[in-house]
Amino acid sequence: MKSPNNKVKIINDPIYGFITIPNKLIFDLMEHPYFQRLRRITQMGLSNLVYPGAHHTRFHHAVGCMHLMQKAIRVLKNKGVVISDEEKNAVCIAILLHDIGHGPYSHALEHSIVEGVSHETISLLFMKELNKEFKGKLDLAIAIFEGKYPRKFLNQLVSSQLDIDRMDYLKRDSFYTGVAEGNISSERLIDMLHVVDDQLVVEEKGIYSVEKFIVGRRLMYWQVYLHKTSVVAEKMLVNLLARAKYLAKQGVVLPSSKALHYFLYRDVDENFDLQTLKTFSRLDDYDMLSAIKDWISHDDVILSHLSEMIINRKLLKVKMSNVPFTTLEIDEIKNKMTQNGWTAEDLKYFYIQDTVENQAYNDKEKKIYLYYKNGAITDLIKASDQLNIQALTKPVIKHFVCYPKVVKSS
Repeated sequence: MKSPNNKVKIINDPIYGFITIPNKLIFDLMEHPYFQRLRRITQMGLSNLVYPGAHHTRFHHAVGCMHLMQKAIRVLKNKGVVISDEEKNAVCIAILLHDIGHGPYSHALEHSIVEGVSHETISLLFMKELNKEFKGKLDLAIAIFEGKYPRKFLNQLVSSQLDIDRMDYLKRDSFYTGVAEGNISSERLIDMLHVVDDQLVVEEKGIYSVEKFIVGRRLMYWQVYLHKTSVVAEKMLVNLLARAKYLAKQGVVLPSSKALHYFLYRDVDENFDLQTLKTFSRLDDYDMLSAIKDWISHDDVILSHLSEMIINRKLLKVKMSNVPFTTLEIDEIKNKMTQNGWTAEDLKYFYIQDTVENQAYNDKEKKIYLYYKNGAITDLIKASDQLNIQALTKPVIKHFVCYPKVVKSS
């Protein structure tokens, strides 16, 4: 008798319309608790403090990526690229699971209570554990994800400067934030894809779509992902978790879920064992939000104040600059904080100095290549008549300082 949970289903997506889940294996992977957790992980961290509509989740993004990957495989096969059913299924699984290791509020966890472990590393751990449960059916997907499969273009579809991941998140984040600059034509880009000598390329007539993609990515980073309010909110969340971790090491009792308690009261680094991974799979945005609300009434003033500031969106003031701040400017802010009663311990958490970097296109690695009818293949930089594409290869660094709004700086 067939299990009622193994039907091939259709999902209605606001970006692409109806998305078909192609087979039982992918459906079962999506039904797994490890994947269902992505429904409770926001795609854009605390960006909803700037763009109220940005409440979509990693689940939305992963399913959208799988849909675009199915389309990409169809396009390539129609152009004569030989792709087996096994390879098609594996690359769809690889893109479906590529973000399964993201922690609560996206990147904040990677820099605080879980130290030095990227979400890509945790995604791979989840995939390997799922592979055990599914009796080796993810072997090929994992090889593609790691870039170990001989047919390199399959990995490029998952991870490159013109990959399916970026094609979905730019379009999706544009939709939910209402920032039109990121509304790229992912369908047009996919229609222009081809494979030559195992290299993913874009047909020459797709050059303007690629140029818009690169420019759109730059604009989305400055306007959305690196918006100063989003930046300071994430930095404050990192500092809040660092304070919670510090207090936990001192033996201070912090109200939290069992999953969050596990990570607060342990040093977790790259040595992720099975127990740690399973506990991580129960950790999501709800654990964090519930704890932060509780910490508002905690006796520790720093923990309480940071928690209240995040919950009520009373964030630190941000000053951004294209050049580094001078020692005189920094000392002035710190001295005024001290004069207003902020202690040296307070400064560790309420004064933030850092940089953000935006590089729309890296011309040193994983280049985007244009394919011409005469068989020639040219790097996008050389093919484009847009001088700004060349300019966008240079990393743009902005410096910023954050401090309490009650402190006035000149």
